[in-house]
Amino acid sequence: MPVVRCDDLVVRYGPRTAVDRVSFAAGRGEVLCILGPNGAGKTSTVECLEGYRRPAAGVVRVLGLDPVADHGSLVSHIGVMLQRGGVYPMLPPRRALRLFASYYDNPEDPEILLDLVRLRPVARTPWRRLSGGEQARLSLALALVGRPDVLLLDEPTAGVDPEGRLAVRELIRAARDRGACVLLTTHELNEAERLADRVLVLARGSVVAEGSPASLMGEPGTSREVAFGAPPGLDLEPLRSVIGRGVTVTEEEPGRYRVEAPVFPEAATGETVAPDITSGALAAAVTSWLAERDVAFRDLRVGRSLEDAYLDVLRSHDEATDPYLDGRRRR
Repeated sequence: MPVVRCDDLVVRYGPRTAVDRVSFAAGRGEVLCILGPNGAGKTSTVECLEGYRRPAAGVVRVLGLDPVADHGSLVSHIGVMLQRGGVYPMLPPRRALRLFASYYDNPEDPEILLDLVRLRPVARTPWRRLSGGEQARLSLALALVGRPDVLLLDEPTAGVDPEGRLAVRELIRAARDRGACVLLTTHELNEAERLADRVLVLARGSVVAEGSPASLMGEPGTSREVAFGAPPGLDLEPLRSVIGRGVTVTEEEPGRYRVEAPVFPEAATGETVAPDITSGALAAAVTSWLAERDVAFRDLRVGRSLEDAYLDVLRSHDEATDPYLDGRRRR
């Protein structure tokens, strides 16, 4: 039974359609991450789930309730983290958490939350004097204080330092593990890859891809890839010859390299025209070649990242929907 459900959701701002017939569902103990460029409709979608925006069309349900019509009944069961604000500027973290805890029958202990979000050293510092990362961590703690069944987070790691991101990840996983449904928007593709059970990609107000991070990263099924960092300007031709025919080796940007070994179907003669090499074997060949030449490398990655898959999806969508690009392709 879905905890969160959108069916043909439409949001309009005057003549402009920001969300165009978006449908998805999420269940208990699941992290659903909504991705998309600025203006894709992510925040508008979340605002409808929070009950802060009335849809122009479609059906939205959270825990079986209408977020607008049943807002009073729903509010004690959801936790909301806005992109910014939501806290009185002079209120320090300890007092803010105690105030919000007083609104619930069975809240989390504010003192425990202070430690979980690592804000005890600034527990008495007014909100307006906290850093952006500290404000974000406090906003997440305030969303969690009521032990919500549904957690709605808008850009939870924006502007957060590495230590804070670790704390945010731990809290989101803990909420999921106790059975909460967590829905978050983010531009941080690495965070989405680490946290999400499922990903929804929006572009121009429409759903253009949906699935687990693993399924999206492996969708094409037509290549084996390795990416790595090394000194810029490497002579790549010897690496191509070592791995075999059909392999492409490119320096995508100074010091960042990608090796791809497409696997083509058999030719009419029955002979394969490119090596059928696994990602692991490709990584071994690349690292061996680098080691033989005493080339220091870093950030080795086997297979596509979620960022690669995301950018491919957006690129394909733009080419399919942009009349100029379509006309240029035909020419």
